[in-house]
Amino acid sequence: MSRLATGFWNWRQLLVSLVFSLTIVLGITANGGRAIAAPDVSLTVHLGTAAGDLRFEPAQVKFMAGQRYRLVLDNPSPEKHYFTAKDFADGLWTQKVQAAGVEVKGAIHELELKPGAIAEWVFVPQRPGVYELHCAIAGHAEAGMVGQLEIVAAGDA
Repeated sequence: MSRLATGFWNWRQLLVSLVFSLTIVLGITANGGRAIAAPDVSLTVHLGTAAGDLRFEPAQVKFMAGQRYRLVLDNPSPEKHYFTAKDFADGLWTQKVQAAGVEVKGAIHELELKPGAIAEWVFVPQRPGVYELHCAIAGHAEAGMVGQLEIVAAGDA
C-alpha cells in the first residue's frame, strides 16, 4: 500500500475514533453526566460442532457499517479451528479482542480457537463489501469450513 493510501487510512481511522468518542461524550452530557453507550449488537459464531462437523454456524453474517458489534466466537468441536478473515478485518475498527482473560489491541486478521475456547471481538465495521471467511487448517475449508461476512452501508440495511 502506498504511503499516501496508508496515511489516508490512518486519518480515516482517527476520524472514526474521534467521532465515536465525541458521540459518547455528548451522550454523557445529554444524560446528566451518566454514561450511556450505544448498545452493542451481539452475535455468536460457532467454529465447528460438538460432533466434529467442519462448518461455521452461521456461515453467513451481515454487519452494518458504523454499528458497534460484540462478536462471540466459540469452538464446541474436539479440534482447533481458525477464524480467518483478513480482508474483513481490514475493514473494521477493532476496539478489542479478549480471550482467556487476555485483551488484545491492534490489527487482527485471524483467531485460533482451541477446543472449548471462547473469544470476544468488539468492533465497528467501516468498509462495505462481501468478505471470505475460512478455517486455515489444511483440509478444513475444502471440507466446507467456509463462510461469508458482509458489511453493508448504514442506508442499505
